[in-house]
Amino acid sequence: MELDAGFGELRSGSLGVRIAESSEEVRAAQALRWRVFYEEMGAHPDAATARTRLDADAYDPVADHLLVLDHDRGEGARAVVGTYRLIRRPAAARIGQFYSASEYDLTPILALEGELLELGRSCVDEGYRTRGTLQLLWQGIAAYVFHHRIALMFGCASLPGTDPDALAEPLTYLHTNHLAPPELRPRALPDLYVPMDRMDPGAIDARRVLADLPPLVKGYLRLGGFVGDGAVVDRQFNTTDVCVVVKTDQVTAKYYKHYERKLGPQPD
Repeated sequence: MELDAGFGELRSGSLGVRIAESSEEVRAAQALRWRVFYEEMGAHPDAATARTRLDADAYDPVADHLLVLDHDRGEGARAVVGTYRLIRRPAAARIGQFYSASEYDLTPILALEGELLELGRSCVDEGYRTRGTLQLLWQGIAAYVFHHRIALMFGCASLPGTDPDALAEPLTYLHTNHLAPPELRPRALPDLYVPMDRMDPGAIDARRVLADLPPLVKGYLRLGGFVGDGAVVDRQFNTTDVCVVVKTDQVTAKYYKHYERKLGPQPD
């Protein structure tokens, strides 16, 4: 298990955010992912997943697992109430590719110099889905980006459901207003490609559609994020995915001074 203590723990009241420090904490994150993705959101487990009641795959052992902990619940694994899976370029190389490469051609991203960070498997326990928890997750990501000098982060973000026509408004809105420039634009693999421009953009109430987007997608957009070309229907997880790309200068512009004071100079 690759565990990176990284930036230590950031606290807000009883809640803290840090990288998992033990296999037990990673297992608690996988159990939380099971509850949210499979029990709550209707994902379809294979036999092994149903037996273990853990959302786990080959990427977990090489990833860093960002955790939100409620210290009022105890310490360690008992405290895990939120998680985000973080995969850097060297970790992906140990598997042979990033997770998102199973859905998207990442060639423009992989051609970039500098450290890359793939974000995924984000979820928060139902009782902790507040603005404060989400902000704490983003602060943890920002600290991780700063600590590891990440140049670009990306990942598959999910819209609920597997009917692209039912998602015509948000998909068209994202394609029309937030399409990545060609040099940063992943494209859905040909056999999975679902067009995102599904209706007349002029018929969309952009403010309403933006307000209705999943909170994490809105978070990426607030940081100047883009989407790739094409959506992908993920029937296992009962979602429709878009590939989001965020240049980290947008992240560090917001958090840089704070973490520079907290962390001090970092090695090259």
